[in-house]
Amino acid sequence: MKTINKYIYILFAFCSFYNCESFLEEDPRDIIAPENFFATESDARQAITGVYAIYKNNSIYGQVGLDHFYDNGADIIEPNRVANFVEAIGNYTMNEAVADESVQRMSVGDTWKDFYKIILNCNIIVDRVEGNAAISQSAQTDIIAEARLLRGLAYWHITNLWGDAPYYTENININQIRTLGRTPKETILEGVLDDLEFAESNLKPFYPEAQRGRASKWVASVVIAKIYMKEKQWQLGLDKCLEIINNSNHEILSSYADVFNPDNEYNAEIIWSLDFAKDIRSQYEEGLVDVAGGSLNPAWGNGNWRPSMFNPRLRDEPKNTSQRAALSAALTARGEAFNGTGLQIASKDFAAKFPLNDLRRPLNVLDSYLGFELAFPYMPKFMNLKLDSSPRFNHSDNRMVFRLADVALMAAECENERPGGNPTTAYGYIKEIRERAYATVAEAEAIKGLTQEQFRQAIYNERKWELAGEAHRRYDLIRWGILLDVVQNLEYRFWKPNENIRPHHVLLPIPLSELQLNPKLLESDPTNNGYRQ
Repeated sequence: MKTINKYIYILFAFCSFYNCESFLEEDPRDIIAPENFFATESDARQAITGVYAIYKNNSIYGQVGLDHFYDNGADIIEPNRVANFVEAIGNYTMNEAVADESVQRMSVGDTWKDFYKIILNCNIIVDRVEGNAAISQSAQTDIIAEARLLRGLAYWHITNLWGDAPYYTENININQIRTLGRTPKETILEGVLDDLEFAESNLKPFYPEAQRGRASKWVASVVIAKIYMKEKQWQLGLDKCLEIINNSNHEILSSYADVFNPDNEYNAEIIWSLDFAKDIRSQYEEGLVDVAGGSLNPAWGNGNWRPSMFNPRLRDEPKNTSQRAALSAALTARGEAFNGTGLQIASKDFAAKFPLNDLRRPLNVLDSYLGFELAFPYMPKFMNLKLDSSPRFNHSDNRMVFRLADVALMAAECENERPGGNPTTAYGYIKEIRERAYATVAEAEAIKGLTQEQFRQAIYNERKWELAGEAHRRYDLIRWGILLDVVQNLEYRFWKPNENIRPHHVLLPIPLSELQLNPKLLESDPTNNGYRQ
């Protein structure tokens, strides 16, 4: 799918600058015109591709969009310097106006808009595909199931980030949308479960190589399980996790490092990753891409920007600055460069507490490289220093979303928490994960035979070490009800989130621009999630 996406995005880029729509029969868009009628199955599938494209925008999965909300401001990731565009969430100084301040399309407002673009498009797709005589019944079911999965995923994120929110599943116009108030999140999640269960029943369990960036039925299953867990429906959550573990084609790899190998991006542990390609640009980049001589300039092309957030910046390294030239030469000799931003690194607390005997540590805390002591601890499982395949802001690396280790940890938690649950049985679900993380069985089994409360605390840590930087942590801390306690008891490098955080920071404010467009958004909650207190 990487090759297919590359050409789709290149075509989109030329259309944006040269209005070549007239000669394209199939053109994925970030907003589908409501009057569009799909004349063929291909038309509808291109529309679905356009929805995936929005998910790749920097506001969501392309750069630090969802990373803002699910990782920063917790106990795993910090920037290596004061950085305005992650400060509001990382330091808990967010307000309605700041929510609209867009830096490279990664603001709270950008994320809100793009999720609702996804929802609008999916509603149109379902409306235009259902009963369409030009599309076979089997294709209709498949396309609708994929649209409902992508819509359900968007609404799930919206409830995580804002709680109550506008909710609609019909093909209505913009003026109608702008009069919608906030629907209780419980009602939204009922609709999300309905969408996901339809997708789970009708999507394929896996796709051929050319389509591997598509979300399978197991993606729906993972989110269903997460919703059950958030609602403390532990038995339902366990049953769903076991469906995935026992029936999917996914498995826990024997090597933690292999999970993140950029040369094996579709390994058996990964349930879903978004497919990116080098030397293309995403839809969000209007005005940021140089088109010279009638072609895209690769220096400004954009595949996946996220690795550049985790890659070190040479001007910050090494710790002994007199060795910078030597480090640069050593990197060049390997065809590598410290050409990232260093804005997503291991937090001070995370690096200090990560167990030294844990074999996952070198992939999550990098203290030295090529014999040079580094000033900051980086997270190499997301780094890609290769100049030929991964230049600055132009990475082909996929964006991992869900993997089986997460599901195994979820199963263990559900077993431990359910009435009549057994911590020893729960350990069995993560046995493979623990054994690949330690050199001896005795070390791996250090959390075996615990009480329920002891195992609960062990799971809090195990999810931190295993899933670090994978956009789960703040969600976990919030659903466990411990975000405030964790943040207040940490020491940070530059900011004072431990002093700034308040109970209402478990949600984001609806951006001021949205409130001005639609005052009804304040009717059910005049405090805007506590930001107007």
